Amino acid sequence: MRIWLDGGLRDIDDAHVSVLDHGLTVGDGVFETVKTTDGTPFALTRHVERLARSARGLGLPEPDAGEVRRACLAVTEAEPVPLGRLRVTYTGGPSPLGSDRGEVRPTLVAVHSEFHRRPDSTAVITVPWTRNERGALAGLKTTSYGENVLALARAHRHGAGEALFANTRGRLCEGTGTNVFVVLDGQLHTPPLESGCLAGITRALVAEWSGARETDLPLDALEQAEEVFLTSSLRDVQAVHRVDDRELPGAPGPVTREAMKIFSERSAADIDP
Repeated sequence: MRIWLDGGLRDIDDAHVSVLDHGLTVGDGVFETVKTTDGTPFALTRHVERLARSARGLGLPEPDAGEVRRACLAVTEAEPVPLGRLRVTYTGGPSPLGSDRGEVRPTLVAVHSEFHRRPDSTAVITVPWTRNERGALAGLKTTSYGENVLALARAHRHGAGEALFANTRGRLCEGTGTNVFVVLDGQLHTPPLESGCLAGITRALVAEWSGARETDLPLDALEQAEEVFLTSSLRDVQAVHRVDDRELPGAPGPVTREAMKIFSERSAADIDP
């Protein structure tokens, strides 16, 4: 495998990041995950722009967009696969132990690997932990993923593929790596960004293309919803057939199927919407 690290391609055995890198020691970094089809990244412009927004929000120097694009092109050409996961990570770089940043330039890594399409539906659970919609990292796609690791492990122990969080006000927020949509009285809703959820790329496109409303919803809206689905860069639109112990028979339902169809058609027609 060939990896882009700080300015060029390297073999995986020669791609080394310092043990003092702030991304490793304190999770001081941001990242993007991009779906590729036959080596072509989907919505790359949106992902590069969000990487820059996350970096600014974390107080990191803004990454060079041209270098990020060169890195993405290099690794997708070096590792050609029919369906791929392109991961771009940008960290605070080598720094002193502790929270203070050093003066060395940030670290930029890009990796491309094959992945297998997820099933059309999954089960989810709700977890007792909350997202802090007023926290310093709210809405940023950072490498501080410890909460997500714990929540997803809990979901797997309960036979589910994703875990959903409320925020500190008990409002529906997001999953560990997904945004969530619900159908209530035939109308499609998704939590607003003010809930603390990530501004997902797929979320924004589905909301625009399918006419979903941004609605501040209680977590127990999941108990009333006629349909529930998840969105993310690697899931596209994925139906939910069980929430905790509640089965949603017939998933994907009609609204979800229509969202799947629209997203499939529109994303195929425009690779960089």
